[in-house]
Amino acid sequence: MPTLLILLLLPVAWLYAGVMHVRNWLYTKGIKKSEQFPIPVLNVGNLRVGGTGKTPHVVWLTRQLLRHGQHPAILSRGYGRQTRGYRLATPSDTAQTIGDEPRQYEQDFAGQVPVAVSEDRCAGIRQLLALPQPPTAVVLDDAYQHHRVCPTLNLLLTEQQRPFYEGYVLPAGRLRESRAGAHRADAVIVTKCDPHLSADQQQDIARRVRRYAQPQVPVLFSAYQYGAPVAVNQPQEVESQYIVLLTGIANPAPLRTYLETAGYQIVSHAAFADHHLFSETELRQVAAQLRPGVSVFTTQKDAARLQVPALRAVVANWPLFYIPIDVQFLADGESRLLALLTPIFQPHAVV
Repeated sequence: MPTLLILLLLPVAWLYAGVMHVRNWLYTKGIKKSEQFPIPVLNVGNLRVGGTGKTPHVVWLTRQLLRHGQHPAILSRGYGRQTRGYRLATPSDTAQTIGDEPRQYEQDFAGQVPVAVSEDRCAGIRQLLALPQPPTAVVLDDAYQHHRVCPTLNLLLTEQQRPFYEGYVLPAGRLRESRAGAHRADAVIVTKCDPHLSADQQQDIARRVRRYAQPQVPVLFSAYQYGAPVAVNQPQEVESQYIVLLTGIANPAPLRTYLETAGYQIVSHAAFADHHLFSETELRQVAAQLRPGVSVFTTQKDAARLQVPALRAVVANWPLFYIPIDVQFLADGESRLLALLTPIFQPHAVV
């Protein structure tokens, strides 16, 4: 049931949705042009602002391309960075220069995959194609509303707990465009699912998704698979089950649930907004919560932001760990998505 605040903001939301609808229509009719490229361009995006699990799905997709003999690149806007324009990531880059998610990609693939940032995705793809060893496919991070690129495959992500079909357009809600935007998806992935989500529940969610998506679009379900804590500083072990949790992500609830289920006792939780740029003062307040035997747990994305030189000195002596995340598809979701990707796995010449 909409709250009074939502009802008051709905007229503004309808106006914003109308503007977005006209913009989408102009691209659909070819009045505004979308650029096509000679290699596959795979987009991972969402309708909702933040927090749908794009980062681990981009990593999963990139790994699949590598396993099938492709030479992919990852292109992101580089949200939160303090630079502008095209930039090809190097090991010396930080979250300040390329953004926290691209920094994580660069660390994950350790130079095996070119990672670049550019507000203008078309210009970024052209720059990647001009590399001495150009990619055979590009994975776009968060470009569902970036119509200037014509993607080969459009993957729309939505959370189980906060599905787009229950949301409202900004400012009444958190949707970037109306629910009808789902019709552009080639597949919809419902993320952060309960691993034990029943077949009946999946069918019910798929039915709701297809009210807005194409009737035959695959609706897949994925869950997070958390790994063992990874030391951020010098190699060390977690001393006890008592932890301080530090997050700057849109929805830390699944991580909290996992940690508590795994037996950890969260002494305190310093929770900040998505992509939050930590300050030295904030980190010293976190440090004040530490006691002998208490570790600091964070996400890999947050750990990337803590490696900014000014902050690295503050956390250098912390017993600091991040929890890695992998994507695990439910039922036959992985095989169905791989079937969609099969044509893309074939060799493509770069011209």
